[in-house]
Amino acid sequence: MHTPFSGGVKISSILIVLNLKTYLEGTGENSVRIAQACKDVADDSGIDIAVAPQFCDIYRVASQVDIPVYSQHLDSVGAGSFTGHAFSRCIKDAGAVGTLINHSERRLTLAEIDASVQAAKKSGLATIVCTNNVPTSAAAAALSPDYVAVEPPELIGSGIPVSKADPAVVTGSVEAILKVNPAVKVLCGAGISKGEDLAAALELGSVGVLLASGIVKAASPKAALEDLVSKI
Repeated sequence: MHTPFSGGVKISSILIVLNLKTYLEGTGENSVRIAQACKDVADDSGIDIAVAPQFCDIYRVASQVDIPVYSQHLDSVGAGSFTGHAFSRCIKDAGAVGTLINHSERRLTLAEIDASVQAAKKSGLATIVCTNNVPTSAAAAALSPDYVAVEPPELIGSGIPVSKADPAVVTGSVEAILKVNPAVKVLCGAGISKGEDLAAALELGSVGVLLASGIVKAASPKAALEDLVSKI
């Protein structure tokens, strides 16, 4: 049974997005293995968990594991002379249900973010726009993505959760986004890896987390995921 979290967020409303980045070398079956671990923990906990593999593994993961799959990036172009780009229709056809936009390792201009959000919406893809501070979070909210993920880049991969190092950037972003567009939900990122990190992120007003290395590079990704949801 889904029960409310102490901060008022229901388990059924929590979203965890695991970004695989390019950590997994070799066979794409490694992506499938981690996606299956996410699926198992999601089923056991009642918390929604999505995975963002490399472009080349989107179809493989989506076709083998019943889990929401996000792309790590999206270009706003359509069919045409755009060598090296990945556009919304092809990402959707590969099996993705959403996309990250403007990750700190794949930064875009505001105009490009807007174009990418609109392209994703046109193809029916959910959008998570990554930001690094309160002003950019507010600007992103004005573009009406589904989520804004607040990630100070200096904390990404550091093991120091933003919920502890800089909680004001989360609470400030939540407040700013609510003023601009109350329909946009907030995810917390950077340094998230443990159950206490997720619990703290929810207490600060987010509805979930975007994370990567703390789970993907763990000796047992499934055990790390189980710990992540253990405080909820």
